[in-house]
Amino acid sequence: MILTAEQYADVILPLPVAGYFTYNVPDELRDQVIPGARVIVQFGVRKFYSALVHEIHDRKPEGYHTKPIEFLIDTDPIVPVASFPFWEWIAGYYHCTLGEVLKAALPSGLKLESETRINYNREYTEQPDNRLTPREQLLFDVIREKHSLSISELNNSVLKKNTIAVLKELLGKGAVTVEEEMRESYRQKTIAVIELPERLRNVRSLDLAIDSLKKVPLQQKLLIGFLELFENLDPLTDFGVTKKELLQSTGISSAVFNGLVQKKIFTVTEKKTGRLVPFAGTIKEVSELSPAQTGALIQIKQSFELKPVTLLHGVTSSGKTEIYIRLIKDCIDSGKQVLYLLPEIGLTTQIITRLTRVFGDRAGVYHSKFNDSERVEIWNKVLNFGNLRSDQTRESDYQLIVGTRSALFLPFKNLGLIVVDEEHENSFKQYDPAPRYHARDASVILGHFHQAPVLLGTATPAVETYYNAKSGKYGLVTLYERHQNIEMPEILTADFKDAYKRRQMISHLTPLLFSEITGALERKEQIILFQNRRGFSPFIECKLCGWVPKCPYCDVSLTYHKHNNSLVCHYCGHAISHPGTCSSCKSKELTNKGFGTEKVEEDLQLIFPDAKINRMDLDTTRSKRGFEQIIQSFERREIDILIGTQMVTKGLDFENVSIVGILNADNLLNQPDFRAYERSYQLMAQVGGRSGRKNKRGKVIIQTSEPTHHIILNVASNDYEAMYSGQIAERKHFKYPPFYRMIGITLKHREQHELDRIAQELSLNLRERFGGRILGPEYPLISRIKTFYIKQLWIKIEREISVVNAKRQMQEIIDRVKMRDGNKTVQIAVDVDPI
Repeated sequence: MILTAEQYADVILPLPVAGYFTYNVPDELRDQVIPGARVIVQFGVRKFYSALVHEIHDRKPEGYHTKPIEFLIDTDPIVPVASFPFWEWIAGYYHCTLGEVLKAALPSGLKLESETRINYNREYTEQPDNRLTPREQLLFDVIREKHSLSISELNNSVLKKNTIAVLKELLGKGAVTVEEEMRESYRQKTIAVIELPERLRNVRSLDLAIDSLKKVPLQQKLLIGFLELFENLDPLTDFGVTKKELLQSTGISSAVFNGLVQKKIFTVTEKKTGRLVPFAGTIKEVSELSPAQTGALIQIKQSFELKPVTLLHGVTSSGKTEIYIRLIKDCIDSGKQVLYLLPEIGLTTQIITRLTRVFGDRAGVYHSKFNDSERVEIWNKVLNFGNLRSDQTRESDYQLIVGTRSALFLPFKNLGLIVVDEEHENSFKQYDPAPRYHARDASVILGHFHQAPVLLGTATPAVETYYNAKSGKYGLVTLYERHQNIEMPEILTADFKDAYKRRQMISHLTPLLFSEITGALERKEQIILFQNRRGFSPFIECKLCGWVPKCPYCDVSLTYHKHNNSLVCHYCGHAISHPGTCSSCKSKELTNKGFGTEKVEEDLQLIFPDAKINRMDLDTTRSKRGFEQIIQSFERREIDILIGTQMVTKGLDFENVSIVGILNADNLLNQPDFRAYERSYQLMAQVGGRSGRKNKRGKVIIQTSEPTHHIILNVASNDYEAMYSGQIAERKHFKYPPFYRMIGITLKHREQHELDRIAQELSLNLRERFGGRILGPEYPLISRIKTFYIKQLWIKIEREISVVNAKRQMQEIIDRVKMRDGNKTVQIAVDVDPI
């Protein structure tokens, strides 16, 4: 008998623990377990997880006994092995674990969870010397009645938050048992398809069946309705006649249908189907490019031959999307996949409409508004691209994905192009939880692994990106001409400080902005107003004593929302009803301070009663199709004035917008951030670009108390180069990116004095190694969120120093400080390249 070496599997667990974990492969699963497949493994005491296999090998680990793989979930990989180097780079560069990358990458529907269930032991009998206490008896009675339930269900049944201690006693006495139940949230969607039994599949038998139903005319009508629908089926695209379709078309109830099933005239088969709506329109040819667009396209292709990354710096409405479409079409025609990244879900609505007109069902969307099951189906469509299967053809799988930052982790096998639109947007940065990656920077690495060129496009590049392009690291293509030779908008400033003094303000509108809105409404044109605060007012205040209601869990005032008369914390979600009276002096003199989008909407309804006004912010776009519905209404001109937060600044394209108003530019300029001026320029230039995009020149009115501020002047003259020159000089002088790398360290603790002590201890240890490169610790602008006090440190590292070694040494110091007595309760998070 020949003994073969044992097989071992290194797996990634969906936990924030570093490294791989090795399990042995049982004989019955030998040669079936493959990299990229999911397996069930035990980790800890009776806790089971779905782990992802990274490698199969015969190297027996030393120093511990390996546990066996319990169960094989997948016979084929759900993650291509080619994805692992990218995951490892994310974990290494952004200072997190592979388990955290796994949790971010896989849709929730593919992550099986283990749930501990408590079962009643039928064989248990109480012993006189070991009787149950009253608390034990209470839990035992509930478990005996339910037979089996989860710990959370048990807690709810007895109205207690924690029953673990009592359960341990019941386990020790043998009254109950526990087991782990694996739960998978994804279920294949099925539809009920109606078929005729074999005996009725000829004309004579069918005629006899119809005649036999003369005394039950509704059943006869239903059968005839089925036959009419069946005759019109397209055998290439239709599943068959569905129960839902038949009942809707005939208007007959399910009870009548069930009667035909009982008579065995109808049989019902559950057939697998998808949740994603197929494209039903007509495919159109790509649009002709202007000479300027054609020139830019040629330059981009030439740049790709020399540089892996190219920046397309094109002014707003220069037709960058049409250039993207040409590049995408060339890539798709060559048989490769394309990833098109956007910063916001709202942008996918317009972009995907344009793309599906050209690429049909080959284009798909991926973002967080899809439910778990839909995301799994999208994942599978990307994964299966190029695989010819019996149930699907190549054309049914996605070749182009339009998505937000999470789309980076889709299982691409043959990626040929990555487009990052609006690359300057800070929405591409993931904040919490880990991995805290930047999708723009990560896409460059993803492109490197796939040997796919990366195109970064924007009208207002990030300073770091433009620096890379100017220094020759990236290719640079400029497009300064608007499509169809439309003029850039006329940008005017309005001094609201002066208007307030002269008592000329009309609500939140200066005379200039009021006049322009009035004229646009008379001409049946549309208006966009930008106010970067949602809600009715940022806070309320007592006129007599100055009391301001604050969140009990966060160091921030509560924002007033008038539509439901509530005060809401925009950090933790805590909400209370409007108090009506001051909690300090009991006065009823409470006044609103400042204004948000909801307040602007209410005031404009009074000022322009005949205008159709809507707003687009987080409150109005919470639903799955919230963005889409507002954008479509605005495109159909069902809205005259659209008020919005940053959502209205990001790449939206509307034909009839002639006026854009920025209600308070000072809110943008006065942020305590070294990127404040850069972001102010980007936001104002982007929102201004929404005006005058078709037919005529638009106008932008910027309301500010500092009309001569150099950033305002840069925006007014559309001078990105001037803004960049000023910012890059400041960055170099004060040692900020792109000249230095930054790493942020955030500490959280429920006790402020403990946080101060540990933060000081950590900073002293870091300074011993990094010296003057350490900044802080300091409290951020919002120093407490969700009951946790917060302090931050930053490390500035010269570009020529190895950031890998710096992060390793930093982590050693963090681990050493955290392991000391009294420090284990602090939470420490590391953010590489914070923004």
